[in-house]
This record gives sequence, structure tokens and C-alpha cells, in this order.
Amino acid sequence: MDDKRLSRREFMGRTGKAAAVTGFGLAAARGEAARTPGGRTAVDRRTIGANDKIRMALIGCGGMGRANMNNFMGHKDVEIIGLADVDANHLAQAAGDVKNKYGRDPLAVKDYRKLLEMKELDAVIIGTPDHWHALPMIHACEAGKDVYVEKPISHDVWEGLAMVNAAKKFGTVVQVGTWQRSTQHFVDAIDYVRSGKLGKVSVCRAWILGGAGVGNQKPQDPPAHLDWDFWLGPAPKVAYRPNRCHGSFRWFFDYAGGMAGDWGVHMIDIALLGMNTWHPQSVASYGGKILSGPQDDRDTPDTQIAIYKFNNPDFVLHWEVHVGAPGLDGGGDHGTEFIGSDAILRVDRGGWSVVGKDGQPREKTPSPNRVNDHWSNFLDCMRSRKTPRSDIETMHYTTAACHLANVAYRTGREIDWDGKTQRITNAPALMRDQSFYRAYRKPWSLPTHDMPAAPSLRRSRT
Repeated sequence: MDDKRLSRREFMGRTGKAAAVTGFGLAAARGEAARTPGGRTAVDRRTIGANDKIRMALIGCGGMGRANMNNFMGHKDVEIIGLADVDANHLAQAAGDVKNKYGRDPLAVKDYRKLLEMKELDAVIIGTPDHWHALPMIHACEAGKDVYVEKPISHDVWEGLAMVNAAKKFGTVVQVGTWQRSTQHFVDAIDYVRSGKLGKVSVCRAWILGGAGVGNQKPQDPPAHLDWDFWLGPAPKVAYRPNRCHGSFRWFFDYAGGMAGDWGVHMIDIALLGMNTWHPQSVASYGGKILSGPQDDRDTPDTQIAIYKFNNPDFVLHWEVHVGAPGLDGGGDHGTEFIGSDAILRVDRGGWSVVGKDGQPREKTPSPNRVNDHWSNFLDCMRSRKTPRSDIETMHYTTAACHLANVAYRTGREIDWDGKTQRITNAPALMRDQSFYRAYRKPWSLPTHDMPAAPSLRRSRT
């Protein structure tokens, strides 16, 4: 995979080409469907005219899924025609939203694969827990549907690679739900960093405050409205506990990546965009359940610090999760900071500011170009077949960086990373860690289009 630099034009989503990619068999992307030897497109996909309705379905009808669905229903050129969820209560709530909007009932099913059989369907929204992002996305690619998928894109690095491959092979437009890329002040802040006005940037910081624990609960029968086995899907079979499911799943490595996966993909993404690079050369990470303690059921850290070393350009990125006061020189509860030789820029969801070496605020330069909303950008790209702002490839790079912090934390090892081949080079056995690769629980299997064999799960020396 090339260490591609993203121009402002590409970041704003006005080109149709993505990076040519090498290693792990990833084909080059040119904003068009893959071709079969006979010259036909790999999938049949309806051409959407300027006045055509875009017909969408929601997979995963919990909080983020319904929020995204309602955003799309606010666009007059969208019609929601199907829903899928393994929780009957979530399914009923989303069906009520659709009925209130259109005056009719959508197709509502437990198994998302039934939605993908709908020939009239153009795209799906994936709002499932993190460990259920890859399979619906890849299956949608195979079925010729475009995809809006929530972040983080994958449970682990290997899933992310499979998702990129599938999107490229089938010519799928994929927008990831990292909507900060479509927020004007983040775009302006990235422009300012790239302008060179900060001088030489040697350190970047990204951070988030987290909560301590999820408590300790005993196994119990799942509620009647939830298919727990289907909810687990490819994850290991375990007894139901409420704190492993809705709202708390991200604090368990079986289903997510903790705060690194939840917020790292937002704030680290801004650091990588500002520095216009994707692949660290080395990663180390330390932390633990320092506040929650060993008795708490969560297994992701409540405190984590990761250090990334980059060589092109040369800088260090510091990622931090902690509980308590903001810290970080007065920074808020989240943010990204660029420390330059001449000035410092700090940006979060409330805005951005620049402070000079003298401690005095500097004037910020607004961008003359306005960014349309994240959901409109996806719909526009469905029609044009151009690359959306939060495309699957570059968001895989950001997400992989977050997963690597967890691999380093879980194994206690510093990682040397080759972004071109997407491999850990100093200790290949670390690729057996579940934040890099996990075998799926039967009967589920991960489609891996044009990828090599998975990392061996056999023990070996490192």
C-alpha cells in the first residue's frame, strides 16, 4: 500500500480516483466497477439518475443506525425500504420511524442477508456493533449495493483489509461515518496545518476522556426480543450479560477496540490528515484497567497511551485515553493538537485555535469553500461514482493505526509496521493477536477477495 498523500481536492471528495494499492493483492481503484475477463462489470448496479430516488435499507437499528437513517430520510431523494436487526425492539422502533415518515411499513427482518436480495435496493446503512461491520459490508459489495458504514470500520486489521478489497473488486462506493471530514472547521484546521504556518510540526497529540467501568454482572438468559447467538455472530460464544451488549459492547475486545476504536478513529484521523500521511513506522502502547480495576467486566483499558513514530514526514504522534480532568495543557475532553516550531494548533468539535510561541492567539483563516453534509456527500458519490470523503481505504489506514495501538497494548510489545505490505515486521506472530486477526466462529466466515492466507494461529517464535 502506497503512503499516498491526500490533496485538499481529494479530501473534499471532488475526484473519482483513489490510491493505487500494492501488497496483499489489493487492486487499483479508479472509481469504477471491477471488470471481468469478458469486459462486463463484476456486479449489476442500477444507474441512478439526477431525479431518481435512492432506495436504502438499514442494518443495525440501534442508536447510531437510527440516527444515520433519520439523517438520510431528511433528504428528499432517499427512500428507506428495508430494516434488519437481531433485536426485535430496535427493529420495531426503526420501523415506526419509517412508517411516520412515509406512511407505509418497510420490509423488517432479523437476517440482513434477506435485504440484500432486494433487486430494487441501491445502498445499505450499517449501524451494527463494530464486530458486525465487515460481513454486511462485504456481502453488500458482492450484491452490488453501495454502503454507508459506521466507524470504526472493522473489529481488527484483517477485517479492514478484506473490506477494502471487496469495495475495490466490486466498484462499491463506501462512506464511513467519520463525519468530522465533512465539518468545515476541521477542514479549515487541516488546511492551516498543511499551509506550513505552524513551522515544523514535530509532535501531534490526540486524546479523549473515558469512563472507568461497566461493573460486574453474572450470566443470565438473554431477553426474549434479542437473538443473542446472532448478535455474537463471528465472535466467540459466551453467556449473555447486559453489560456486554447494547451500549457497552465497545469495552470488550471480542466486539470492539475500546476508546482507541471508538474515538481514536476520529481524533487520530485528523492528525493523519493534517500531517498528510497514513502509516507509522513503529507503535508502542501502555495502560490498563487502572481506574476500573480487575473486578470490572470490561477488558479494554480505561487508561492508554500510545506513541507512534512517523518518518515521512518525521514526527511523533501521542494518543491518550484517561479518566478524570482534561489535562494536556488545558485541552478539553477530546481533541487533536499540532505542535510546530512557530505555533500550536488545537482542534476539537467546538472549533479550532492557533497560539504562537509567545502565547498570543493568531488569526485563523477560514476556507472559502463550504462543505456539504456527510450524508449528502455519500448520495452525490453514489450518482457520480466518485470517491467519498471518508472512503474505505484511507479510513482503513486510520483504523489500522488504532488497532495497532491495541495490539501493542495487549502483547506488551513495540511494533514495527510496514504500511505498504500491511504487516508487522519485527514480530510476525503478533499478527495472531485478535486486534490484528481473529478466526470467525462457525458457521460465519469472512470473504477475503484477492487476499493471501490468513496469519497462522499456530505458535511460533518471534
